[in-house]
Amino acid sequence: MLEKNRLLDSLYTDEIKFKMSEVETEFAPKTDTVNEKIATLEQEVRHDVLELDTSVKGTVLHAIVSKGRVSWDTKAIDGYAVAHPEILQFKTEGAPSASIRVAK
Repeated sequence: MLEKNRLLDSLYTDEIKFKMSEVETEFAPKTDTVNEKIATLEQEVRHDVLELDTSVKGTVLHAIVSKGRVSWDTKAIDGYAVAHPEILQFKTEGAPSASIRVAK
């Protein structure tokens, strides 16, 4: 792939490379502006659906409202269970899982 790119790059004259960079420069700010507008609109939609407290479905996109996640302090609850073992009947534990990730 590197060799292919090197060979293709060698076909371009300095003038063509310069004109290509001018085109890139001309369109880069527009792309940045569009991305900023998209991000702003996404934030507005998120804010509005949360305020409405309901999901909204369009023809292309669907803004979904989800309830906040409930979490417990497992270490504290396990400590409480020592003195109150009856609470353990409400405890469930899922199976362990494994994942593969890119090493950094």
